Parts: sequence; structure tokens; C-alpha cells
Amino acid sequence: MSNFYVTTSIPYVNGEPHIGHALEFVAADVIARYMRQFKTPVLFVTGTDEHGGKIADKAAELHITPKELTDKMTQTFVDLLKELNISNDRFIRTTDPEHIKRAQAIWKTLEKHIYKGNYTGWYCSGCEAFYPEAVVKADNGTCPIHDKPYEKLEEENYFFKLSEFAPRVKEAIESDKLRIVPENRKHEILNVINSGLDDISISRPKEKINWGIPVPDDTSQVMYVWFEALMNYITVLGYPEGKDFKEYWPANVQLIGKDILRFHAAIWPAMLMGLGIELPSVLYVHGHIEIDNKKMSKSLGNVIAPRDIVAKYGVDAFRYFFMRHIPAYDDGDFTWERIEAAYNNELADQLGNAVGRVAAMINTYQKGTIGAIPEPEHDVAQYKEALAACRFDKALDEVWDQVRGVNQYIEETKPWELARAGDPEHLREVLARAAGSLIEIAMLIAPFMPDTSYKIHAVFGTGQIKPLAHPLFPKAETKAQK
Repeated sequence: MSNFYVTTSIPYVNGEPHIGHALEFVAADVIARYMRQFKTPVLFVTGTDEHGGKIADKAAELHITPKELTDKMTQTFVDLLKELNISNDRFIRTTDPEHIKRAQAIWKTLEKHIYKGNYTGWYCSGCEAFYPEAVVKADNGTCPIHDKPYEKLEEENYFFKLSEFAPRVKEAIESDKLRIVPENRKHEILNVINSGLDDISISRPKEKINWGIPVPDDTSQVMYVWFEALMNYITVLGYPEGKDFKEYWPANVQLIGKDILRFHAAIWPAMLMGLGIELPSVLYVHGHIEIDNKKMSKSLGNVIAPRDIVAKYGVDAFRYFFMRHIPAYDDGDFTWERIEAAYNNELADQLGNAVGRVAAMINTYQKGTIGAIPEPEHDVAQYKEALAACRFDKALDEVWDQVRGVNQYIEETKPWELARAGDPEHLREVLARAAGSLIEIAMLIAPFMPDTSYKIHAVFGTGQIKPLAHPLFPKAETKAQK
């Protein structure tokens, strides 16, 4: 099978990692792990976005250099990846010398689509982004993300001729050459394109922002942070001459949050067209997460760190909840009550209980020997279709139908009655079928809950039961007390 390249967006390191970052990391990890099951060569890349005025301002406030700040903040994202058991193959920082060198080379290649001019327009310092008049009017002059008025700026910048690419970008999206999922995000960006794509400012004067990559041949300007950050997806591959670029581009799936759709579905494709290289195959756009139906905010005091959830429920339960109970195609809501219910009712009572019961009965009635396990008999087509469409929640719904099915099968066949009745052959058949179903479930959950999958395989996979030292999912109340 051909190579597979999956990327996350690269978080801006002006703040601590939050559950939105974690959601995207886990979703990308699910895709990467799933493709590796088919022996596909996978390259899974994430990283951090480290230039721009907000970084410089924060560093000045802390009386440290921007590099010292980015080193410290980037480590928090590296730590989170480890905590979440993310299997990324590579981690790129936009302060990496190779990225800087290759970003400048990309600028030079795009020069025929770049010009210098005076800019008067609207800027959000929170987003570090310029916005068209139409967007500012639609937002009533206030950035909806940062709840602060857009600033009117006048300065000399370099511009990228985005307008000249608008018809080609539109055609690529409409024809699904660049497939945007879910469909509503596709319509959203097409509405933006149809309202008109203006040329965009892609640099800032160094006197205003000096923490950035210098524009080639013009030391008075630095590249606009969003413009050079987008380049990471190919600079990490060694564009243009690198072996990885030749073997892995175009990306199969790029994952982003809905707030950066315009950058990735309008500007990024135009940049690639300007470079004369292929577009990504799929752009998956996830929603945002609220806490108790309120936007996460330090002022509200409702920010929850991913590590706090992992500390109480474990990494696999974290991954399970965010992949199944946060809608793949919409915004979602996190509450401690919801994850508690999912942990106890679905993970402990359903999956954990099935594993424990089947293993115990095989031990008790058959001295731990499973016998001939039948071939998997479940239709997993819908599971595969769901993953191909980045419907992580639907894929896990399919798996949980099987989990419930195992428990139902045990209740219907009543192995304990077969044992009392002295029917060892039928008993062996029933328990082997139940064990086989759990092995299949372990395979299906492997991209989502790799540790749990491994443990289930360890119990049943050799044909001889190897009991777990502890339940797969101890009750959450018990865990919290430890």
C-alpha cells in the first residue's frame, strides 16, 4: 500500500495545552494507528508554532527571550503528547533552523505571486491575523474568538496574490480534489471564497514585530506568522528536495480546528498551487469543546487541563471519551459527570465486565484453556467507513454494539448453566466464541485505546488465559480515592 501522511495543525505556544489540542492529537493518532494496522508506511507529524508578536510580548513581560519562552512552552506540548500516548513520528518547531531555511526558500519560489504595497486593514492581535472588511462587518467589529475590537492598521507589507488563485481553489474544493469534511465546513469555506478572496498581507515590519523569520532580501520585514507556519507541513518533509517529501506528499489527512479553516482551506491550497505541488487529499475540520456548555475561559475559571482528566481516569478512558462523546462533526461539551458516566457505565460495566467474566469462566470451567477460537464473524464495514470519513464517534458506536453483544450473548447462553448440566463441548464453543469476539473488539479499539487493546490481547491471545492483575477499568470512585 502507498505511503500515508497525516498532520495536525501546530498549536501556538502562547498558552498551556488544553483539551482542544488533546482532541486533535488523539484524532490524528487514531488515524495513524489505524493505517499502521494495514502495514501501511505512515508518517504522522505534529509540532508547535513559535513566532509572532504575542510570543515576543509575553517573553518581554516575563523578562526572558522569546526562544527561552518557546523552549519552555513547547516542552508542555511534548509532555502532553507523551501523556496521551500519541505515536507521532516527528515533531516540528517553527524555530527549527531547517524550517527557517526552507520557509525562506518557499518564499523565494512564490515571489512571482508576491508584491510589496501599503496595507490598510483590520487586524486582531489575539489571532495575529488580518481580516477582510466583510468578516469584520459580519463580526460587528469585534473578534468573536478574543472578544476584542479589530484594530485598523496602516503599514507597508508584502502581499500574496490570493485573489488570482480563488477560482482554482474553489474548483478544487467543489470537485473534492481537496475534500473537506464535514460537508458543512466545505459549504462554509465556499461561501467565504464566493464573497471574494482579497490578496493577503504576508509580512510585518520588523520594527513592529521582530520575532519572526526574516523575509529574503529584505531585512526590514519578517514573515507573517500564519503564512510561514502553514509551510511546516512540507518543510518537515524536506521540501523541495527531501526524500520524505517525494515519498509522502501530498498529505492524506490534515486535521485542524474550525477556527483556522480559512487559513487551511483557502490560503494553504493557494500557496501549494503557487508552488506547483499537489493539494492534500482530505482536510478534516473538528469543532470546539465547551465546559458545562460554556466556552473555556480563564476569566470563568473553567479551564481544564488534559492531565487532570488523565490523572483521574487514565489515558485510554480520556481517549475513549473524547473520540466517542465529543461529536466528530460538531462542537462538543465536557463535564466531569459525563466522563464519570462513560467510564463507569461503558468502560467498566460493559467492556471491563465482559473481559473479566469471560476470562474467569474459562479459568474456572476449562482450567484456562480457550480451545479453538472461531474466525471473526462481525461485519466491520461500517466501522471502516466511519474511520475513512473521520467519524470517530460512529466508529466507536459500531464497536460498542459488539461490546454489548458479547454481554448479551453471555446472558443468553448462560455458560454457568452449561457447566452445571455437564455439557463441556457446548460450553467450550460458547466461551471460545465470546473470547474470539473480545479479541476482535481489541483489534477494533487498538487505534483508540492501545493499552486496553494490548491488555485484552494478553488475556486471550495465546489460547491460554492470562488473568489481569487488576480490572481493566476499576470504578472511577475507587480510583479517585487512591
